[in-house]
Amino acid sequence: MAVFTAVSLDDLTQWIKQFPLGRALALQGISSGIDNSNFFLTTERGEYVLTIFENLRFEQLPFYVQLMRHLAERGIPVPAPVPAENGELVVTLHGKPAIIVSRLNGASQMDPQPVHCAEVGAMLARMHLAGRDFPLAQPNLRGLDWITATAPVVAPHLHEDEAALLRTEVAYQAQFAAGATYAALSRGPVHADLFRNNVMFEGDKLTGCFDFYFAGVDTWLFDVAVTVNDWCVDLASGRLDTARVRALLDAYHAARPFTQEEHSAWQPMLRAGALRFWLSRLYDLHIPRAAELLTPHDPTHFERILRERIAVAAPELPV
Repeated sequence: MAVFTAVSLDDLTQWIKQFPLGRALALQGISSGIDNSNFFLTTERGEYVLTIFENLRFEQLPFYVQLMRHLAERGIPVPAPVPAENGELVVTLHGKPAIIVSRLNGASQMDPQPVHCAEVGAMLARMHLAGRDFPLAQPNLRGLDWITATAPVVAPHLHEDEAALLRTEVAYQAQFAAGATYAALSRGPVHADLFRNNVMFEGDKLTGCFDFYFAGVDTWLFDVAVTVNDWCVDLASGRLDTARVRALLDAYHAARPFTQEEHSAWQPMLRAGALRFWLSRLYDLHIPRAAELLTPHDPTHFERILRERIAVAAPELPV
């Protein structure tokens, strides 16, 4: 999240009237992240989040917004989109698509322990199961097609050892994705960005997750790998913490048992998750966009994680 499009309370005076929320009382930009303009919004009816989409087009947004509604209706703790009086969930603000969603209670847990990882694993499994009957389909827009197209754009900005790692891993993932094991993996809507700052806790109890704007249809195992690579990692070294890995995977497995194909694909998929975020951060660093509030992420963090996943086998999936 970031602020690329400036918005003031005066801008919302008339605009907010199309929602059943009363007057807008306060607005605060959210500086974390890099893709949309986000604001905490206080109205006469409560606390919400306003998002203006900087890259996604109107025709792309029904998947994300309807997925949140679908999951919320099935008891998954996610932000619920607020419809305008005409029933539309996505409306125009400053010429760009925008939505208002409910604001979750709690705070991000940035120093997770096994108990927090277990909560995340169980919730992720329930989310995957709840999405099985979601009628819309959209590919993961940061999947292998994006990776293979973006890597040559970023490579000229890198040192030779970094560029060599990038070329080698992209080729490895392309070869793996062409195989029978990958084709047999279970699929459905995935969050694809379930990092610590996208989940809320009150104490040890998970209260919700948000930021679905990288969601798409992909393998559920990729979603698990992305999550493990953030929640269960030592930030300084990129190494996995076995206790946290076990807690997250065991809780997930209890709700949705892993398949045999997923066991075979686990190590490559952890590498795929690391590659996706390393490349995204390289792209954002070397080919940046202007923003009023912008906090770019350090790509070397996921370079360390990728090198660690290549060198050291992670704890296996539970059976």
